Amino acid sequence: MSKELIELMRLADALTPDEQLSFIAYLTQRLQHCEIKRKPSRDLMEFAGIAPNLLGGMDAQEYVTRMRHGEFPDLELAEKQLGKKE
Repeated sequence: MSKELIELMRLADALTPDEQLSFIAYLTQRLQHCEIKRKPSRDLMEFAGIAPNLLGGMDAQEYVTRMRHGEFPDLELAEKQLGKKE
């Protein structure tokens, strides 16, 4: 969220309910005259092969199951290290 939006939300919180309704009506009226562009949807097939061999040919469900059983401690260690950097 932008600083401006956060500030507008803070100011809107200070308005009375009648003023908030007037503000909503104002924004609604303005938006009726705007063209809202939606993000283009993506075809999932675009992502096919984007990260080949990450599972080493293993079925994804098998990989998740084995991960949950702790069979890949090096990956868990890497995840923990990444988490600390954030």
